[in-house]
Amino acid sequence: MPLANGNGVGPSGSNGVMNGKGALARVNLPGHLLYEGSNVDREEFVRLLLQSLRDVGYIESAATLEAESGYSMEQPEVERFRGYVLDGKWSKAEAALTRLGIVDEESIWDAKFLINKQKYLELLEAQKTTTALHVLRTELAPSSPEPAQLHALSSLIMCTEPEDVRQRAGWDGASGQSRQQLLLDLHRFIPPSVMIPKRRFLTLLQQAHEDQLRRCIYHNTPSDSTPFSLFSDHMCDKDGFPGVTTTILLGHADEIWNVEWSHDGMFLASGSADKTAIIWYMGSDSRKWEAHLILQEHPFAVHSLAWSLDDSMLLTGSEHFIKLWDAKTGTCLRTLDEHTETITALSWLPDGSGFISGALDRKIIQWDTEGRKKLSWGLSDLRITDLAVTPDLSRVVTIGMQAPSSSESSTRGARGNGTPGDHSTSNSGGNPSSGNGIMATEHRCIVYHFSTRQVESSVKLDGELTSVKISQDSQYALINHAPDEIHLWDLRLGRLARKFTGQRQGRHIIQSCFGGIDGTFVASGSEDGNVYVWHRDTGLLLEVLAGHEDGSVNSVAWNPKNERMFASCADDHSIRIWEAPTRETNIDAPRHTHYSVSYSAKGKGKTRQVDGDVEDATGMASSSSATLL
Repeated sequence: MPLANGNGVGPSGSNGVMNGKGALARVNLPGHLLYEGSNVDREEFVRLLLQSLRDVGYIESAATLEAESGYSMEQPEVERFRGYVLDGKWSKAEAALTRLGIVDEESIWDAKFLINKQKYLELLEAQKTTTALHVLRTELAPSSPEPAQLHALSSLIMCTEPEDVRQRAGWDGASGQSRQQLLLDLHRFIPPSVMIPKRRFLTLLQQAHEDQLRRCIYHNTPSDSTPFSLFSDHMCDKDGFPGVTTTILLGHADEIWNVEWSHDGMFLASGSADKTAIIWYMGSDSRKWEAHLILQEHPFAVHSLAWSLDDSMLLTGSEHFIKLWDAKTGTCLRTLDEHTETITALSWLPDGSGFISGALDRKIIQWDTEGRKKLSWGLSDLRITDLAVTPDLSRVVTIGMQAPSSSESSTRGARGNGTPGDHSTSNSGGNPSSGNGIMATEHRCIVYHFSTRQVESSVKLDGELTSVKISQDSQYALINHAPDEIHLWDLRLGRLARKFTGQRQGRHIIQSCFGGIDGTFVASGSEDGNVYVWHRDTGLLLEVLAGHEDGSVNSVAWNPKNERMFASCADDHSIRIWEAPTRETNIDAPRHTHYSVSYSAKGKGKTRQVDGDVEDATGMASSSSATLL
């Protein structure tokens, strides 16, 4: 026997509506699922359709569907409740709560508190102080979940002007959107089957779109510019992925250990074992690179780099020295020598108040924008090999080796002594070998709360830790972990989220990065001379990019303004710029091998060597080059 479709009736209480030819009969369908074998409830589906049709203005169509299906979008009590809240009928709104399916006593108290808070603020705004005080004492105080919140509300009594009330309460007033916001806040107490969340169908569609983007392993375009069709799933091909070397930058005389992009994506800084840093300028055409400045005056190899937020200054780390440079002129503004061992990390603070440094001497030091010492965090438990500040300035993530006892310290060397090529992890005091008197080393990741400088968490990890980067949403820390792993840590949940494998790392300091739209890729160098790229959310290895010669690829940095470009630097003294293929690009080599790029345009088709004289920090002319493939 066919089942009825529900207990709802048409808007007039009849079993149908008039359509010019008579009343529409209710359609009776068997079962309660939308399709046989599906798990979608038909009533929920139809009620969401009714909500969507009314939202976009198809009122008669909604009425027809309601009559044919026998389902009502919501009970009349729900619509009346909305009206009570939007019209400011607070007593009636309170009384209606129990009729909306709220059975938990605590939830009822919390919902009443929100309603009375709105009533209280509106009375203060209307300068009805006596009535507001009565509400505070007899209605808010008995239901206040927190004394501190009640105290903050009571302090508003002293406001003499409506604008003061709105400003101090962070509230936009009775004539603003506060009542609509109150309805949204009350939604969490009312069962969604009783009061359907606002625009629920649209929310489901947006969630489906976001899930498709996450599943698309080569997705690399902004979500707001990505076409979204209801007729087919989203899927990108490889065309948007930067897998082609378009430029090789030559200028350093020894291994290049680090590269960092400026925030505007127009400049690239590189640090080398040849005791120099070079600032490269890309220009408006990514194939017109030039060496903008050569920063000399370093007594040792340059291993740490950091751009100021406005890109006007560059920090370089060379052993225990920090140099602060004017990135436009190449003038060394200040040399800092507060650290006593190798500086392994430099990071400008996201609020623009200065920068922070970490070193093997266990010190974490905060500096102002002019390089004056502001604050020392004291001695960490770690000989710090790297640190990173979360973009929301809530945490500082440090990695390194547990500090040795005094009896051990004399047997352990610091990283490098200025000898070109000395960038192995063993010189950082880690990976001690047996039989030489060095004790086993414990490696840890310690997370500090930035404002209090207190330890939030400390995790012991097996294997050496050489690099840490933070995702733009401040949720994930990417940690290079020898041997041969990169770990993705969820800082909010305090657990390992994923491992990335395939690259080679056991002897050298290798630095990885997030890249692409919303940090959807993870890229890393490797001791086998290749660049490895994974899909962050699945851990799938997407590309192994060859091109660098023998030796390690030491660092990879993604352009912050161009999701289709990143740079890599290596022991072969070169920097490679990787970009997405264009119509001019011809890939005539097998996948995952060196890409040979040619151009069909006039005057192109061969490798061009661009040589030129640039000024170094002393004003002397120096030669550098950029090879364009």
